[in-house]
Amino acid sequence: MAATEPEQPTLRALLRRRDLGLALVPLEEDLPEGALDRPLRWVHSSDLADPTPFLSEDLALLTTGTQFDRAIDIDTYVGRLADRGVLGLGFGTEVHRSGIPEELVASCATHGMPLFAVPYRTPFIAVARAHSEAIAAQAYARRSWALDTQRALALAALRPSGLEATIAELGRRLDVWAGMFDAAGAVVAAHPRDSLHAEMLDALSGRVMEILTRGLEASQSLTLGEHAFMLFTVGRGGHLRGVIALALDALDPEARSVVTSVIAMAGLAMEQSEQLARSRRRLHAQLLGSLLADDPTLARRVLGGLPPAPVIVAVAADAPAGPLGEWWERHRSEHGTPVFLAESEDGVTMCVSAGEEALLDEVATRFGIRIGVSDPDGYDSFARAHAQALTALRQQGTHGAARYSETVGSSILTALATDEARLVAESRLAPLREHDARTGAELERSLRTWLEHDAKAESAATALGVHRHTLRSRIAQAGGLLDIDLSTFPARAELWTLLQTARD
Repeated sequence: MAATEPEQPTLRALLRRRDLGLALVPLEEDLPEGALDRPLRWVHSSDLADPTPFLSEDLALLTTGTQFDRAIDIDTYVGRLADRGVLGLGFGTEVHRSGIPEELVASCATHGMPLFAVPYRTPFIAVARAHSEAIAAQAYARRSWALDTQRALALAALRPSGLEATIAELGRRLDVWAGMFDAAGAVVAAHPRDSLHAEMLDALSGRVMEILTRGLEASQSLTLGEHAFMLFTVGRGGHLRGVIALALDALDPEARSVVTSVIAMAGLAMEQSEQLARSRRRLHAQLLGSLLADDPTLARRVLGGLPPAPVIVAVAADAPAGPLGEWWERHRSEHGTPVFLAESEDGVTMCVSAGEEALLDEVATRFGIRIGVSDPDGYDSFARAHAQALTALRQQGTHGAARYSETVGSSILTALATDEARLVAESRLAPLREHDARTGAELERSLRTWLEHDAKAESAATALGVHRHTLRSRIAQAGGLLDIDLSTFPARAELWTLLQTARD
């Protein structure tokens, strides 16, 4: 506590007031730890035999002891006070009786209740007034702190790196770790920078991403290991810009007002950054058009450079363009990774050097999105690589990165397997499948096996476990049902395409 700050309103603070002359009866070491330092809400006086129905917790009770003349059980009396949350009992000496009853001293010791003597010259109202003055002094100090902190934060916001300076000033003023997470869940500002270890930051980032994914304005408290945190979203519901995290478990009203102002300043700063980002995205969308014309000249002139060829072109579907761009920008600043990003009706296009291809898997996992990935190529074939990425994307049913070479790049039949082609194939095979369903003849299975064995009856019959004459009879019957002459190669090629395209 700084020398200029008032002493906290506690029982210890009252006992230190020389003008009151209060005297603690037991030794402090005989009391529970911290018994004198708990925040004291108020000071009340009563001589009722049981005042607890009229008391609130966290107060000190003053009494002259007249109630003890009515043969009440003192231990029960003190026990009720302790259960009600009374933090201390003051006994007014020489008012009704001389000294403090020994039974009361013993009972307070048993219940861990601080007991102090109030001298005859000190009226109870003076004790209550002294405590109210301490509360007022603390409230004034906190308001003054809040005003001074607001001024300091406003000056910090005017610095070149205003957001980072504001978060650092907030951490210093609250004397806690303070961090700002962007929309991608990464720390963009923190103070003190290295006070949290990497594992804790990763766990905190995971919680931040859960909040951002829900997209709702919220503040919440959480505990990670031995650390307590409070998280505050920045931005409007559905358009969250990030999260401010503080390593503490509670805020008083003055500190909360300071945090609220920081949230507003951070939201304004990030909104301005977002406006610049939108302008940049519009520019990149126009540059994408020139790249799709296989001419990187304009993009190089405007951007000052592109990822070195050969490059990988990737297209992400349903991707959050803002957080995705922030992730790549952070990776570029930290690792020097060149990347080109642009939005279009097809999704978010990403272009990286072939050596950085593994980053696309990381992006797909982190954001839970689908990404189609092209083969490596040069900028003079950018349009072809972009088309490959779109083709791979269409084949990717779940989140993850799908390579063109691993999906449709090695099979023209897979590339032709559109919804329209499947519908045609299923219609052409319908007579055959209806016959199999009605008779159990397995003509479709026989056809597949026969074609897989290069239309050789003996090896196919062996694989099916039937005689070659039986297989030939099935092939002829199937050809009749499908109205196809299977003695010619074109007919067999068409049948194979139908079987590969139709759904099972």
